[in-house]
Order: sequence, then C-alpha cells, then structure tokens
Amino acid sequence: MATNTLHSSVLGLSLFALLFCNQALPASENLSPTEGASNTLPSQQEQLNDAAWAIDWELGWDSKYVSQGRNNLDDGGIYWMNTAVEFGNLTAYALVGRGDNQNYTEWNLGLEFGFNLTENLETTVGYQRIEVTGDYRCWDNEIFAELAYTTTPWLVPSVSYVYSTEMAGYFVELSLHSDWELSEKLSVAPYISQGFDFKYRTKEHDGRDHLQFGLEASYAFSDSINLTGHISHSVALRDIELEAEANGDRRNQNQSFAGININLGF
Repeated sequence: MATNTLHSSVLGLSLFALLFCNQALPASENLSPTEGASNTLPSQQEQLNDAAWAIDWELGWDSKYVSQGRNNLDDGGIYWMNTAVEFGNLTAYALVGRGDNQNYTEWNLGLEFGFNLTENLETTVGYQRIEVTGDYRCWDNEIFAELAYTTTPWLVPSVSYVYSTEMAGYFVELSLHSDWELSEKLSVAPYISQGFDFKYRTKEHDGRDHLQFGLEASYAFSDSINLTGHISHSVALRDIELEAEANGDRRNQNQSFAGININLGF
C-alpha cells in the first residue's frame, strides 16, 4: 500500500528483515584488551556515537492515494506523516496516512536494512505491519526487498518485491530512474515502472498490472531541509482491467496524480 507512495520519499514510501550495524568493533578487541586498546576503543566508540544515529521527519500530501496502479480512496487525496530513526544501515519507521476527504487512516510500522551486495548494487530488505481504520478495518503483514544498480546516476534500473501474508501473494515492479542535477540545490528524475501482480491485489488474475511514468523533483533549502514533489500517470493493464470488469466498473482505470513532501533531517 503506502510503501509505493513515499517510495522515494518514503516512496518513500509506504509498505522489516533486520541485521546488525556493520560498524561493530573487531572481535579481537571485544574479547580481550591488548596493548594500546585504551587509546583505540574510545576513538572507535566516539565515531560510532557521532555517525550512526539519524532522525528523519517527513510531511506530505498526494492528490490521490494510488498504489499498484489503483486509486485506494473513493474521494479526495491523502496526507502523510513519516518519522524514521536510522542507526547505521538499520531504519525503523512509523508512517501514518489520513484521507483529506474520506474517513480513512492507515498506519505502517516497519523495519528495514540497507546494504550493498557489490559496489554498485544497492539492496534493501524489510518488514512492515499495516493497520487501516475508518469506514472499514483491515490489516496486513508485508515482507519486501529492492535491488538498484547505481553505476550511472542518469540511468538507474531497479526491481522491487513485496509479499502480503493476508493475500498470500506478491507484487513485482521493474523501474528505470534518471537523476539529473540542474543546480546545487535542484534535481529532477524522470522515471518509468512496470508492475506485475501475482495474487497481491487480485486472486483471479496474474501478470501485467500497470505501467506508470512521471517526473520527480527535489529542492534542498539546506543540508537538513528538503522539498520534493512528483507528477505521475498510471496506465491500467490487463490485471486492473479484468478486476474492474468483474466489479462492473466501466470507468477509465488510468490514474493521474501529484504530490509534495517536505523532509527534515537531524
């Protein structure tokens, strides 16, 4: 659900598996003191304390709540607030979304771990718990992973995977992003993505779900304050069309939407 919405952001979105911080002390220093250890250990511990912790706070709004090519709300858009605490490569977060014109509230509580498989292959794995309240109530547990190949910033291919325990299905998305710095403060990133549904959104149909493309922009007011926005269009493909047909919905299933976020880092 919301893991795609704040994807960049939170994006970014929003929606887990955990490991340990790779800045731990060598085993020999942990087991027994050696000559000179009194000078080495405090220095390493000070570096760990200074560099490992970070807190991010984000507030945003989307004109529609679109995920997996579908508008999840009958009316209006959605406000988002996300708080994330990072320690090394491990991030814990709490994301809440609230409909601006509909009785809908969604919580995403999660844990994710990021690491590099190789120098240019970035990996994220994680878990999140989703709770929805409002006119109806539902919940889910999701396990997700993402791979991104970052050799060239102007063309970054990635693949993401999410598994739902409630639906016993998964969703795969292939994406291409192209990052361009227009100035020291302003950057833009056109993107395109192709989604495939395997019983994650519909039990009856598998395969091509939607094609989405758009433009993301980011403006840095300072080192700790960043404004981001996007404009996106999603084209419904076979899985969404069959779902709409089964529900008797003859409306155009394509979605156009936009959003804006402000991020504070500490």
